[in-house]
Amino acid sequence: MLGAEDMVAADSGVSWQQRHTLVTRGTHWLRLVAMLCLIGSGLQIFNAYPRLHWGHSGNSHDAAWLEIGAMGSPAKGMVRIGGLDIETTGVLGVRVQDGRPVLLAFPGEVTIPGERDLASGRRWHFFWAWVFVLNGLLYLGLGLASGSLQKKMFPTRAQLAPAHLWHEIKEHARFRFPRSEGALDYNVIQKLTYLVVLFGLLPMMVLTGLTMSPSVSATVPLADLFGGRQSARSLHFISMWLIIGFVIVHVGLVLFTGFWNLMRSMLTGTFAYRKGVW
Repeated sequence: MLGAEDMVAADSGVSWQQRHTLVTRGTHWLRLVAMLCLIGSGLQIFNAYPRLHWGHSGNSHDAAWLEIGAMGSPAKGMVRIGGLDIETTGVLGVRVQDGRPVLLAFPGEVTIPGERDLASGRRWHFFWAWVFVLNGLLYLGLGLASGSLQKKMFPTRAQLAPAHLWHEIKEHARFRFPRSEGALDYNVIQKLTYLVVLFGLLPMMVLTGLTMSPSVSATVPLADLFGGRQSARSLHFISMWLIIGFVIVHVGLVLFTGFWNLMRSMLTGTFAYRKGVW
């Protein structure tokens, strides 16, 4: 007997497909919460020393490739990249509180906790880091064991053909994306991007984070892998912003290519499409 959703689908010519399993959906939303908490607490930790260096050591007397602070009188916020000083609007580097400037790289509106508290920021960061890692291992382990991850994420030989790759690049550049039956499977650009994030950026975040842990670095020489503890901190910061950029593009494409349908598929698992409509 047809359910209400099936009868609507039959009348409108819409078909439904189970696109995401419960594990995929659950780990996706938990991963999002963990990432937001990690970013907020990570910015809190960065505020304690808002300079980045390359190599094994770095302090206020060493050259920094990136610094967020203040310059001039009265103090104005600035971001210094190499030898280039970029004046900010007062959001980064310095905030005016009670009529006087307070040096603060990132404002409390984006840090966890909101007030300046390095110890609490570290506790938040370490807790959610373990949640993030265990969540990722569950997703990857079950996905690889069932074969669903390989099927969804790994490009086929035909998709990797230069002509097909070039076609997909041109379609993306023109903001032409499949919205119905063609959207049931990930295209090659999506697959390659997800693989870079899953097996590149996310492991980089975890390993560089472990490198900065004194207890881990005392037993495992991870710092040598990245050219020094300060280099690991810089790579950790860069990876964070690349992941933030990925999330912004990801959310933008969801809004552009069918927000409610894609959101429903990530909440209930079902994706609506019309056969023969690309």
